[in-house]
Amino acid sequence: MSVSTNTRVGWASVTPAVLWTLVFFAVPFMAMAVASLYPKGGDGLSLANYTQFFANPAYWRALTNSLEVTAIVTVVSVLLAYPFAWILAFVVPERWQRLALMLAVLPFWTSYVVRSYSWLLVLAEKGVINTTLVNAGLLAEPVQLANTRGAAVIGFVHFFVMLLTLTIYANLKQLSPNYAKAAADLGASPFQSFIHVILPLTLPGIMVGAFLTFVLAIGDYITPQILGGNNELLMPQLIMMQIGRRGDFASASALSIILMAVVTVAYLACAKWLKIERA
Repeated sequence: MSVSTNTRVGWASVTPAVLWTLVFFAVPFMAMAVASLYPKGGDGLSLANYTQFFANPAYWRALTNSLEVTAIVTVVSVLLAYPFAWILAFVVPERWQRLALMLAVLPFWTSYVVRSYSWLLVLAEKGVINTTLVNAGLLAEPVQLANTRGAAVIGFVHFFVMLLTLTIYANLKQLSPNYAKAAADLGASPFQSFIHVILPLTLPGIMVGAFLTFVLAIGDYITPQILGGNNELLMPQLIMMQIGRRGDFASASALSIILMAVVTVAYLACAKWLKIERA
């Protein structure tokens, strides 16, 4: 096959993906970027929507709230997912691992909205948790569990633990048992072997899952809206408020681009860190 033929085949292979990216990402993003420069009621190009974000403390607070919630969700999900993935990879018998994985991903089969409302029923004032604790005499009266940051974190973690488990499990299964044997031959205890050998080798899987968790959580609107109860303003809620209450698409576009910039910074930080680790 000639070089020109290889080139044509290569272009034919990538063209659908390139067109899809251009039509459904690049063009809408450019349209949003342009719209953000035309403030509502303005006469022309302006950075007013961006300066408003930096000048308005409420907007800053929405961003910090989103970062705080996302950081908590990511850390808690990693801490829960790693031992879960370890159990699936090394404790569950090989013949049962596929079934265990299928059961682990069951939350993905349920509608996102249904999952959020299910947690709302569990955490409500007369929900399962409060009712059980009150009937057991552990609480004198129901406590506020729903419509809080904690409720939103629980809803997020329930979903993202499964995602992280899959990425970490895939890394663990790729590890050769010879690494642990070699560490033991050199006098390392099981704990030292895990800290100095197993954990560094599985960090790529952790970072991939953590980054996906970060991206999906910081841009999520449904879970904080249902479980958070509008008691704490996050960036997705702020963006929707600009559209739903003010009809200000320009401001919403600017806020969306700022949120995308935060995600880009997180990606660059993770990519650089992974590059160092792999070196």
